[in-house]
Amino acid sequence: MTSQRRLTASRAGRLALLGRLAGGIGGGLVGAGLRQLAQGKRPKLDELLLTPANARRLTERLAEMRGAAMKLGQLLSMDGGQVLPPQVSEILAKLRTDAYQMPLNQVASVLNHAWGDNWERQFSRFAFTPIAAASIGQVHEAVLKDGQRVAIKIQYPEVRASIDADVDNVASLLRLARLLPDDFDSAPLLGEAKRQLHRETDYHAEAAALARFTELLVDDDRYRLPAVVDSLSTTNVLTMQFLDGHEIERLAELPAQQRNTVAESLTDLALREVFDWGLVQTDPNFANYLYDPGNAQLQLLDFGAARDYPTTQRTNLNALLNACIDGDDGDLADSAQNLGYLREDDPARYRQSIVDLLRSAAEPVRTRGTFDFGSSDLAQRMTERVVQLRQQQGFAGLPPAEILFLHRRLGGLYLLLAHLRAEFAVRPLIKPWLDRDPSGEAVAAQGSARIL
Repeated sequence: MTSQRRLTASRAGRLALLGRLAGGIGGGLVGAGLRQLAQGKRPKLDELLLTPANARRLTERLAEMRGAAMKLGQLLSMDGGQVLPPQVSEILAKLRTDAYQMPLNQVASVLNHAWGDNWERQFSRFAFTPIAAASIGQVHEAVLKDGQRVAIKIQYPEVRASIDADVDNVASLLRLARLLPDDFDSAPLLGEAKRQLHRETDYHAEAAALARFTELLVDDDRYRLPAVVDSLSTTNVLTMQFLDGHEIERLAELPAQQRNTVAESLTDLALREVFDWGLVQTDPNFANYLYDPGNAQLQLLDFGAARDYPTTQRTNLNALLNACIDGDDGDLADSAQNLGYLREDDPARYRQSIVDLLRSAAEPVRTRGTFDFGSSDLAQRMTERVVQLRQQQGFAGLPPAEILFLHRRLGGLYLLLAHLRAEFAVRPLIKPWLDRDPSGEAVAAQGSARIL
């Protein structure tokens, strides 16, 4: 259950939290080392630093700081074993769902600043207990004087101002605790994390992204998006129509036909984002989807992590997907290099490992007929292959940050389809995007004729 704790807003207070964390890790290291010595074992520094207790300390402090510190932990938890040890990634993954709530007086203070004194007069009801709390803000339910039910997303105080310092401080702490590989170049990821976080803390920008998605889906009754209440929205507060669908996870209890229909809609949406619109909602949180069983609609929430992908990049993604399905290893390696998975001077053995990894990732699309997401062990096999690649070849690199965010989108979709135990044929859904690239040009006949 989410607990309540006042957000530490000052730089000194946030630095003190990191100091407590460093001290806790150091104390845990000494204690674990003494216990191993008492058992006649010779302790290894890496093993002492990577204890579950130290990982829990890291998770607890990031959750308490929230904001950029917590979001960086979330981003690193999505790396699939490429950067962080798997046991640390698993514990950090809790940050995608766990967060402290602001106490009531802090909520009131934020709203006084956003809306002015006596803002309560605009509401017939306002629930101070949030219905959701995450890394950057929390969501409250309220009813306006005209009877409209709304959801109000309130940003934690000083989150935007703390982004750059928090990201740098947490990255330094991870290095100090030996939780990042010594040869890992974190600068590109950290820089992109800062840029992404600055976008996510601009609720005007999120409202604009929501408007773009609404326009793109206006004629598709499979989806519903909330309308923004502009008069009660600022850079730090976003007020929207309240959507009361069920949590998407509850679909797992429904008959297979309903689950599969929704799964196909989720997949079609992701494909259109990537290959048609170039506007991708990259946050993989299941809470961003609700389902209304009354009209069989998917309700889409939270567009703070929406990112634009230019036509050139989407064309390269299209070429990569075609190569994964129907190309030889040379085609796949060339496409992977164009997207930044490979460099021209990478050793042949490493290039082949990445080719094999990417072809495995395309297994749902390469499968002829129905793919059973619920019983597939693809996610486990992919994680094992990445960890093996890192251990055997010293691999600690990442593709470009924009591709990593795309991994979050598609990886989160896969996990959701697996949770729903979906079974459907992926190829017919993806075929239109394989037959033409995002520039509108038809793909060469020899590459597309064998898709089905």
